[in-house]
Amino acid sequence: MALDIWLAFVVAAILIAISPGAGAIQAMATGMSHGVRRGYWSIAGMEVGLMLQLALVAVGLGAAVASSIVAFNVVKWIGVLYLVYLAVRQWRSVTTDLRAKIGTTVDGARLGLLTRGFLVNATNPKSLVFFLAVLPQFVVPTAPLLPQYLVIGATMVAVDLVVMGLYTGLAVRLVEWLHTPRQQTILNRVFSGLFATAAVVLSLMRRSATA
Repeated sequence: MALDIWLAFVVAAILIAISPGAGAIQAMATGMSHGVRRGYWSIAGMEVGLMLQLALVAVGLGAAVASSIVAFNVVKWIGVLYLVYLAVRQWRSVTTDLRAKIGTTVDGARLGLLTRGFLVNATNPKSLVFFLAVLPQFVVPTAPLLPQYLVIGATMVAVDLVVMGLYTGLAVRLVEWLHTPRQQTILNRVFSGLFATAAVVLSLMRRSATA
């Protein structure tokens, strides 16, 4: 991949990463409950989900999903239901001193965070739409495709790790500032509402948006 094309893709990747979405909400909610270090398990899961989406596009399955009403809607509604589950889970979170909870070890928490992060991105057809709409502008069809996809994937993961880490760190700061039971309840309700809003936005996506 030529340097000028790569730099243009870096800019596009940064803009997509910083735009508010289910991934950013998940990163902040995890940071609020578990801290930055453990939050990166959720971020790692999101990157695996993102690379799954890229792999599907690379082999052509992404186009098939985006062009099929049934396949697109199945993926979309799985994502919607999962975001609703996260909204309910956040709403029902027990009020504790989150400052003391952050960084504590919980059996199975790492695998759970990894799985939740993976599902947030893997069940979001918006990523497929992005890849299908944007990638052709940065891929040279006459050049070997595998090296180009590897560079694209590595670039997206690197950018997303930094941006999601910043979102997670921001949430930790919020916990330090808002730590009374009432403040924690309000914070949980806000993040629950954000997950619910993301679910509504995703539910409104139509297959025609991929055209």
